[in-house]
Amino acid sequence: MTGLLTLSNGKAFKGQWHGKASAIQGEIVFFTGMTGYEEVLTDPSYKGQIIVFSYPLIGQYGIQSLYAQSDQIQTAGIIVAGLYEGPLGKDAISLAEFADKHSIPILSGADTRSIIQNVRESGTMQSQLVHTSLPELAWEPVQTYFFPATTSAEEIQTLGSGSTHIGLIDFHHKSSILKELLELDCKVSIVPYATPTEKLDSLGLDGLLFSNGPGDPAALQHLFPTYRDWAERYPSFGICLGHQVLASAFGAKTTKLAYGHRGANHPVMNLQTKRVSMSSQNHSYVVESASLKDTPFSVLYENVNDGSIEGLVHDTLPLTTVQFHPEAAPGPADHLELFQQFLAMTQQKERVKIHA
Repeated sequence: MTGLLTLSNGKAFKGQWHGKASAIQGEIVFFTGMTGYEEVLTDPSYKGQIIVFSYPLIGQYGIQSLYAQSDQIQTAGIIVAGLYEGPLGKDAISLAEFADKHSIPILSGADTRSIIQNVRESGTMQSQLVHTSLPELAWEPVQTYFFPATTSAEEIQTLGSGSTHIGLIDFHHKSSILKELLELDCKVSIVPYATPTEKLDSLGLDGLLFSNGPGDPAALQHLFPTYRDWAERYPSFGICLGHQVLASAFGAKTTKLAYGHRGANHPVMNLQTKRVSMSSQNHSYVVESASLKDTPFSVLYENVNDGSIEGLVHDTLPLTTVQFHPEAAPGPADHLELFQQFLAMTQQKERVKIHA
């Protein structure tokens, strides 16, 4: 069976189709890591996107639930140059089997180098992945707003029994963030993003961690005043979308990058220490530098490659944010200490500088 990937710039790429015949549309993005496809596919930040893996062979070690970042594949489609279909360890299932279980198509044998080059030149764009037995789709705007405007009816879930009680503000968090907090002996309440303030305050929290998530942070603008109120009263830490949301809540603006930052090898510099370290990233949007002028934030981290903002620190409040993923999954563990420093902030009244 064959399939066809068509980009909105008119370029088309054929490959071998794996899974049930279907036709999907989504933003085309790429991931540069050599490993970590399990974590990438289940990362909620990739929700609805068609992902191209740059490494030439994907699926070598199968899929193990231990590394999943959510309970399902979040991407809409998968494109690889080579799909491994050989023997696996006893606890692993194949990538093809995993994708078929979740009704997600894989296109293998595609010219991933040319696809990625198109994205690099034209920017992140719409794309269609269609089985050749089906007609092409009518081009429509890609949905990037994954947050209903209504108040969430989800219940708060509490895990762990540590003495420090953290509220994980859930914009569709990665499981590795929760795992890291629990390993640091925290009690963690997973708080839906639209939880009423009085309910949040009733939990007896020591701090808030605003999680990662998919789409445009502007989709949450109706809640920005609420998030600012929370961050002004609780020590807070924002990761990825959580970083963008907190910056926006205090008056900053965000814009979409040409093709985003995705991979496990992005260098960032701490502007306080001038230390450069490697980071895992997955984001399309970025906080605009010029928009920080009238906010109480200073830039804490900067991307070495393009100079974009990678982290902020509030001038007076115990509030820090990072655009990258300190929990990695996949990626380097260079920034795991940021979790410990966040927990230290919850124990102090005054702002603690981040010395990562």
